[in-house]
Amino acid sequence: MTTVGQPPPFARELLRWRTARRVSQLELASRAGTTQRYVSFIERGRSVPGRAVVLRLAESLGLTLRERNTLLLAAGYAPAFPESPLDAVELGPVREALDGILEGHQPYPALVAGPRGELVAANEAFDVLTEGAAAELLKPPVNVLRLALHPRGTAPRVINLDAWGRHIVENLRARAARSADPSLDELATELAGYVPPSGGSDDDYLGFAVPLRLRCAEGELRLLTTLTSFATAVDVTLAELQLEAFLPADARTAEILRARAAQRR
Repeated sequence: MTTVGQPPPFARELLRWRTARRVSQLELASRAGTTQRYVSFIERGRSVPGRAVVLRLAESLGLTLRERNTLLLAAGYAPAFPESPLDAVELGPVREALDGILEGHQPYPALVAGPRGELVAANEAFDVLTEGAAAELLKPPVNVLRLALHPRGTAPRVINLDAWGRHIVENLRARAARSADPSLDELATELAGYVPPSGGSDDDYLGFAVPLRLRCAEGELRLLTTLTSFATAVDVTLAELQLEAFLPADARTAEILRARAAQRR
């Protein structure tokens, strides 16, 4: 129910998102192909936008598919984007494609994770990141972000835990700042508590990237990561998945990972 004197729910949500994105009414209007006057009327509850306008405003603010659905509901419209279970028949080709990508990345580690770091799938080479981790951290649902930084997870084997940990926490905080999901803030706060103070050295940086320096039985691994998302997805579940692939930063790392793959075979 809308309190007397207050704008309706959609108007409040639009204003909240525009403020969070630090976008002026004029800029938003320009992006969405409308006028500043109309955006002002919407935010004051004096105009009720059509469904197409709501979608244009949401896209102009860079909202995720889930957030766009929420904005549509606030305006009184049905969600535009489906949210299918990952095991749904219609996502079968996607699962096959992901399995092919993970397998094709061998002998290097790769994984698919959900929006809060929950592990969806991984290839066999991913075991180099889980060795020695406590059993409770490997019980489904596994959170790969917590696994990476927890003192009973991968963290004790990470040589540059301060730099690598800051890299993970800062990325998560940046996502949290753009999201309405409070669990991301909570997770970032938890993970930050696992990261030691900075050593003040830039030696851990390889050009512009932060490599993961990881101890294993065969020696030190130096790994870079790439993150891939489904930017053109129209299903909420698919849009929230992220593929993280690890690449060797030096010849010795590549050699060790190839040898481990040969041993598995």
